[in-house]
Amino acid sequence: MSSGRVPRHAHTRLIAAVATVCALSAAPLAPQAVAADTPPYSETYRPQFHFTPEKNWMNDPNGLVYYKGEYHLFYQYNPGGNSWGDMSWGHAVSTDLVHWKQLPLALSHDDKEMVFSGSAVVDWNNTTGFGTKKNPPMVAVYTSAYKDGGKQAQSLAYSTDRGRTWTKYQGNPVIDIGSKEFRDPKVQWYAPTKSWLMTVSLSTEHKVRFYSSKNLKDWKQLSEFGPAGATGGVWECPDLFPLAVDGDENNIKWVLVVNISPGGIAGGSAAQYFIGDFDGRKFTPEGKGTYTPPTGQVMQDFEGGDFGSWTTTGTAFGQAPAAGAVDGQGTVDGFDGKGLANSFHAGDAATGTLTSPQFTVDSRYLNFKIGGGRHPHVPGTVMEQGPPPEGTVLADFEGGTYGDWTTTGDAFGTAPATGTLPNQQEVSGWLGEGLVNTYLNGDSSTGTLTSPEFTIDKDHVNFLIGGGNHPAGSDNPTAVELLVDGKVVRSTTGQDGEALNWASWDVRDLAGETARIKIVDDNTGGWGHLNVDHIMLSDTQAQPVSQETSVNLIVDGKVVRSATGAGSETLDWASFDMRPYAGQKAQLQIVDMNTAGWGHLLADQFTAADAPAKSVVQRADWADYGKDYYAAVSWENAPGGKRYMIGWMNNWDYAGAIPTSPWRSAQSIPREMALRTIDGRIRLTSQPVKSLTSLRERRPETAAGATVKNTSQPLIGPAAEGRTLDIEATFSLEDAERFGLKVRTGAGQETVIGYDTTTQELYVDRTRSGAVDLGSTFPGVQTAPLEARNGKVKLRILVDWSSVEVFGGSGEAVITDQIFPDPDSQGVRVFAEHGSVKLDQARVWHLGSYRE
Repeated sequence: MSSGRVPRHAHTRLIAAVATVCALSAAPLAPQAVAADTPPYSETYRPQFHFTPEKNWMNDPNGLVYYKGEYHLFYQYNPGGNSWGDMSWGHAVSTDLVHWKQLPLALSHDDKEMVFSGSAVVDWNNTTGFGTKKNPPMVAVYTSAYKDGGKQAQSLAYSTDRGRTWTKYQGNPVIDIGSKEFRDPKVQWYAPTKSWLMTVSLSTEHKVRFYSSKNLKDWKQLSEFGPAGATGGVWECPDLFPLAVDGDENNIKWVLVVNISPGGIAGGSAAQYFIGDFDGRKFTPEGKGTYTPPTGQVMQDFEGGDFGSWTTTGTAFGQAPAAGAVDGQGTVDGFDGKGLANSFHAGDAATGTLTSPQFTVDSRYLNFKIGGGRHPHVPGTVMEQGPPPEGTVLADFEGGTYGDWTTTGDAFGTAPATGTLPNQQEVSGWLGEGLVNTYLNGDSSTGTLTSPEFTIDKDHVNFLIGGGNHPAGSDNPTAVELLVDGKVVRSTTGQDGEALNWASWDVRDLAGETARIKIVDDNTGGWGHLNVDHIMLSDTQAQPVSQETSVNLIVDGKVVRSATGAGSETLDWASFDMRPYAGQKAQLQIVDMNTAGWGHLLADQFTAADAPAKSVVQRADWADYGKDYYAAVSWENAPGGKRYMIGWMNNWDYAGAIPTSPWRSAQSIPREMALRTIDGRIRLTSQPVKSLTSLRERRPETAAGATVKNTSQPLIGPAAEGRTLDIEATFSLEDAERFGLKVRTGAGQETVIGYDTTTQELYVDRTRSGAVDLGSTFPGVQTAPLEARNGKVKLRILVDWSSVEVFGGSGEAVITDQIFPDPDSQGVRVFAEHGSVKLDQARVWHLGSYRE
């Protein structure tokens, strides 16, 4: 979530448990720890041309305004640590949107409020009286997040010294509707009515509200917009601005940006937009017409009185298709006909599978409707909990005591828990009668539990874990740690769910070492607790049990395609690309193995077709199709009427788990926005700000006129390799199915930036990009629709120490992804698959640091 707001689980406990335990358990913690003598801005993964604070947590950009030669970037900031908390406004300034100078904290949290997201304006006419016409004040309009009761309201602060010092308005708040989900005001001067216009979010209602004021203090409501487009998560950080279409000042359209989390195009957090008209009171989006999915052969529509040749296990799906909602369920809609598969029988606690007979793949795509819980399939999980592997049990927390384990603090109490604690969601998945549960007195308690020394004499350390996802190395971890010589050599967290699941450390490289296990709860925020049980040494790796709610395609006994719900009782279209499995035998399996919130699945209308169906999310418009572009907002008052936008380069799915220290998170490259007519439709496009070229260190390395066929080869050579690159490449289509560039290659690592000619999509594949074990939703492939022009595909790729930003075509297809490769992985390769492509031209520049 965003806006400096409490991550959703902190005050809305009824959320779904994440599918499995964080796989950070499989690798050493080297990237987490930073040597004390490491100079600032040289740490592993530190971006060199993206803004980061010197230390501590950062999220949403705030208060973007240009004044007296400076672009101001305020941002959500924790002045006290490297995880979310104590939200305040950090501050940086730039004269060119590339070279940034960090300034002291601007707006601080206090005993009464945290300072959530908002905007800033220059009050040129001193309508507020906070300054003078000769020295107009800069006014910040922010969300007060009150600590007593959690109410959110809109407030003011002002500065008369170019934003260096700030005073909170004594009359705060200026808008208070009594809501806990009302935030992120974006304010601008609306000249036709000579008044201030506020765009603000009613987050859980999926609405944007517009207000007007003459003095920034007294506001009247104008209208509301929404729900519309993607609504799978909260709406946050809205922005409204006009742009000329194709540069024609006589053809102005308004763009409404609405950030959403979760439910974005790539999963988790994202920035969607609407194009329309604004008349001073109301925003009216342009219509898109109705959607008709591709026709095809229906394989299963659940219209019969039973499941036919499909077979069930468990009790979740009942004896026959459902006619809609079942007992205890909210309204179910979006399915076709009279029946659907619905695994809410007996509520979320029931589990089971529904499996098709085997069939031969003879269509290009399989389209179907899906709803219900968002619990993805995780490779390596098993369907049933078997007995623990054989081995030596270090602790099973039975018998009513901790034995010879030692405690500090108050989180662990005097003895193991026997299950769920007061005010806690239901805990499940432990063995026997006892477990470690640090929810004692809620998330506010902290402490440690440490084992006596033992010798590592087997290949694996297995244990059950649930609870909060606050990694070791962060300021306030919730983690199980393996210590050798007093140093943390392995660590695992929960995944913000109460269900315990198996985690395993491969410790073969530590054979014979003397070690301790330390369970650490140092977190007092949301999910600031851990559940742990049955810690053991074994020569067999424990396999986590599936906690998915998914539709899976199974070929040769393996899940090769999977889709999950979006935390909604409304079904929507999904599609599997079946082309790689043509002629092979396959099965479909609808799986509900989750007993937590949204632990059920809905499915209908399985149809073999020649083209993919598109979901509401896919049919929405997105400013960026990557995983890591959120809370995107634009600068007010930029010179020349330009519209520049920046986003938080992270995703709430794993924001607290990225392996950076002593800072966490970066901002994207600022982008110049435009409206262009592309393929007959007006699209919002973005390109890196032109001043980025000032960081190019020398003449580019070039390649031209090369034909690449069924291979991957160095693009140019060592001179074009590196960790900070600006790449421009143009390809001419021949017969290759996929082609493109691979960056940050080496040691088995690569980030693939490609184009799929059959789907006409740009894609970024970061499944082998380095450290990808940051949670189940981090690895994957992000795609963006992009049509070739005149048989050519044009790419601009920005590579930094821990990110890639890819701009396709005229900037209508943009993908921003974080990556965490080894520092030595610096190769750049060109590739083509299943045919040939011509590389017309490639130019590669090395980029310097924004701080130089």
